[in-house]
Amino acid sequence: MTVETPSPASTPLPAVRVLYDADAIAARNRELAEEIAAIHPHRLLVVCVLKGSFVFAADLIRALHAAGVAPEVEFIILSSYRTSTVSSGRVQILRDVESEVRGRDVLLVDDILESGRTLAFAKDLLAARGAARVRTCVLLEKPGKRAVKVDADFLGFRCEDVFVVGYGMDIAHAFRQLPFVGVVDHADVPPG
Repeated sequence: MTVETPSPASTPLPAVRVLYDADAIAARNRELAEEIAAIHPHRLLVVCVLKGSFVFAADLIRALHAAGVAPEVEFIILSSYRTSTVSSGRVQILRDVESEVRGRDVLLVDDILESGRTLAFAKDLLAARGAARVRTCVLLEKPGKRAVKVDADFLGFRCEDVFVVGYGMDIAHAFRQLPFVGVVDHADVPPG
């Protein structure tokens, strides 16, 4: 299914093909929450890697509540992309967590595991700060793009190498509001 997206007349937006619909995502979030609850995390701190994971993280946190887990929530903004669609290879902290992580179980929540640089950086950072365990949960994984060795402990979906938007993920700040994960053809992606 392809969705036409409204846009201002001066900025035409590309069409988006649905890859994972809202029902599939909601079902997977419930399963992920049950998997996370099964490890019995101690003083769980969920750290959402912004900006792309905010919708996924919110839904996952509510699913964790339904599964009997009551995490605290924090946010971190890391970037290896800045204004480009291609990773620079260097991760920067744009906003750091404020909570103490020492002795706690931490769950890093991110939208996409692609090169692995951002997730590996965040995982190492929180471990160095004394977290008891740092686990990772990602909505999507693109296994063919890995630049560093890191795997997700909890994974929503394996994804082909396509440019995805929606469910919090964007292209030039558009499409974050879509209730599904969709695909934009590479030909329609503006150069970064």
